[in-house]
Amino acid sequence: MNIAMGCDHGGYALKERIKKYLEGKGHAVVDCGTSSTDSCDYPVFGEAAARKVANGECERGIVICTTGIGISISANKVRGIRCALCSDAFSAEMTRRHNDANVLALGAGIVGGNLAERIVDVFLSTEFEGGRHARRVERMMAIENN
Repeated sequence: MNIAMGCDHGGYALKERIKKYLEGKGHAVVDCGTSSTDSCDYPVFGEAAARKVANGECERGIVICTTGIGISISANKVRGIRCALCSDAFSAEMTRRHNDANVLALGAGIVGGNLAERIVDVFLSTEFEGGRHARRVERMMAIENN
């Protein structure tokens, strides 16, 4: 799977860990930055990763900042993106099953590396259920057009 990743300085170390983890599992990672722990602005990198998903270059995205909040809000500003901030595997599973989320946000100051890897595994392996949830996702996405 092609996965876009973006982070700010607060998410850099976790992004690098998850990137290595994903590549070790055979995924292709498109790194949208940042490339250091130097202070930077999370909206730049949240948007960059989200655009790779929205334009179809990548199937999913993962964005990371210290809390995951700011970067998830930024990613969700991109048309076509359903970014979910998850700090547990159950939330990651349900946002895929019911919301067809296409971008995962993580808070590097909230979740440790082992838990982040588990959340990522669940997010990437869980399929969208469709059915009644498809109608709800369509209604969510229609909000962008109003």
